[in-house]
Amino acid sequence: MDRCPYEIKEGKLSDECLIDSAKNGDESSFTTLVTRYKHHVFGLATHFARDSFELDDICQMVFIKVYEHLGTFRHDAPFKHWLSRVTVNTCYDVLRKAKQTSGNVPWEALPSDIRDPAAFDTVVSAQDAYEILKRALTKLRPDERIVITLLELEEQSVRDVAIFTGWSEGNVRIRAYRARQALKRILEVEL
Repeated sequence: MDRCPYEIKEGKLSDECLIDSAKNGDESSFTTLVTRYKHHVFGLATHFARDSFELDDICQMVFIKVYEHLGTFRHDAPFKHWLSRVTVNTCYDVLRKAKQTSGNVPWEALPSDIRDPAAFDTVVSAQDAYEILKRALTKLRPDERIVITLLELEEQSVRDVAIFTGWSEGNVRIRAYRARQALKRILEVEL
């Protein structure tokens, strides 16, 4: 179904028009979609990647999946929601695979200023707190990390997390509660 032979919103083609064109083989339409949403995908994936190389790989995997499965997009929700779901699921897959191939970072491998409880007698800078949180998040199970990242760091609603992950809203709440408890235990033990 051709949704927009000439549909233009705010001086640019709509997502629907670009998607339909890309489905019909127009690579420039898909390139426009990538350009339009690469920052969104990058922003979501940033919270899950261990380094910039992995971040680039995740983003590339997301857009390959989107290209391969664009025909399954049904237009019953905004494209951005569907893309977010693909991104979250790709990150989840990467986290599960990484967890299977490597163990947790040993406590001794952490920088001494994080291991030393006396270091916390002083005011911890925002950057230090972020690094501590980032390290603690790596110790969570992939599903716990996904739910904490989306709810707390990305400030998504429970409903949106349910849409992105495919979990029910009740399941998101339960996983969030358990993830917060696990994160609390990790921080109490390590700090």
